[in-house]
Amino acid sequence: MYSKDQKLKKIQKVNLEMAQYFVNFCKKHDLLCYFCGGGAIGAIRHQGFIPWDDDLDFFMPREDYQKLGELWGTDIHQDKYILLKPSRDNNDRNSFTTIRNVQTTFIKTYQADLDIPHGIQLDIFPLDVAPDSVTDRKKQKMWALIYSLYRSQQVPKNHGKVLELTGRVLLGIFPRKIKYTIWSYAEKQMTKYNQKPTKNITELCVGPKYMGNVYPVKDFASAIWVPFENTEMPIPVGYDDYLRKAFGDYLKLPSKENQIAHHEAIFIDPENSYTKYKGIYFN
Repeated sequence: MYSKDQKLKKIQKVNLEMAQYFVNFCKKHDLLCYFCGGGAIGAIRHQGFIPWDDDLDFFMPREDYQKLGELWGTDIHQDKYILLKPSRDNNDRNSFTTIRNVQTTFIKTYQADLDIPHGIQLDIFPLDVAPDSVTDRKKQKMWALIYSLYRSQQVPKNHGKVLELTGRVLLGIFPRKIKYTIWSYAEKQMTKYNQKPTKNITELCVGPKYMGNVYPVKDFASAIWVPFENTEMPIPVGYDDYLRKAFGDYLKLPSKENQIAHHEAIFIDPENSYTKYKGIYFN
């Protein structure tokens, strides 16, 4: 067996290989993508992974995000990398697209009862047009909250008792088939503003803390390439404005007690497929 630090290094190695594959796929198909969150912070602050981080996330403009779902099955990578996205019959309790390495295992606590590909994953988030009207932005965020609740079918945690209680009540009202109808309608409502571009964009398929954050379009108009571990990775051209708005002084290290990975897992094995553990750690 290997230590916790050794396991983290192995997870990061798998993550980096996945990111390289994903970025090359996007380049091949002329899709715009860039690191967001911890990946972007790590690229600038550490020229690689945040030392304690266990995943990588990407932003994509909604149009390219949609194309990704359509194009992924056209390349021969299904024996290693598969894409999961929301559908009527597929509920992995995420409100965004993920790409999984099926030759590995990363069973998250909120998915342990599901029979899905429990591999190490990349999270892919869409960016949408933010309407100019403050009222329309509030409506958009309301629909995004409804979408997230019924798509993920999870009660919001750590965002206040009122939101948690409201989520619990709303989830208990409708059967599964109706929940799909609700979240698919909510998705149309929150993305309808994409038909009339403005000078701002927003992130909607995320947790309540960041949902509805508004950024200038120019900050995400293109990607720039920066050193990351032993390669280069794309980050938004306006990364500094984005990261400061979303995370504050991102160049400052957090306190020692906050230097931890934020994904709770039942079981992780970066060297063996999740199929080995069906009936043991999941489903």
